[in-house]
Amino acid sequence: QVQLVESGGGLVQAGGSLRLTCVASRIIFSINDMGWYRQAPGKQRELVATITSDRSTNYADSVKGRFTISRDNARNTVYLQMNSRKPEDTAVYYCNSRYRSADYWGQGTQVTVSS
Repeated sequence: QVQLVESGGGLVQAGGSLRLTCVASRIIFSINDMGWYRQAPGKQRELVATITSDRSTNYADSVKGRFTISRDNARNTVYLQMNSRKPEDTAVYYCNSRYRSADYWGQGTQVTVSS
C-alpha cells in the first residue's frame, strides 16, 4: 500500500519559515509527479505547488516567491520550504503523488501562522 507521510507542521509566527517534508513509500518515486495542497477551515482544498518527475515546478500565485518545492529522489522525499509566512497560509497541508491514473494523498499536517 502506498504511503505518503508528511511532517514539519506546527505553529510559526508571521514572517517566519517552516519546511514541510513528505516521505513516500511503495511507489517508484522518481517517475511520480509530486505536489503540496492545502485546505483551510471552511474552504476547498487548493494547489500550493507541484514538481514533476523532470523537476518542472508550478506554484499558486499566492505563494510565488515565498514557497519553494523540491524533491530528493534518492530519499523518496518532497519538500516545501515556506518563507515569509502569512496568517492566511494557515491550513492543513497535504502531500500528493500522481502517475497516470494513480493518485495518492498523505494524511496532512497542520500549519498555523500567528499574526
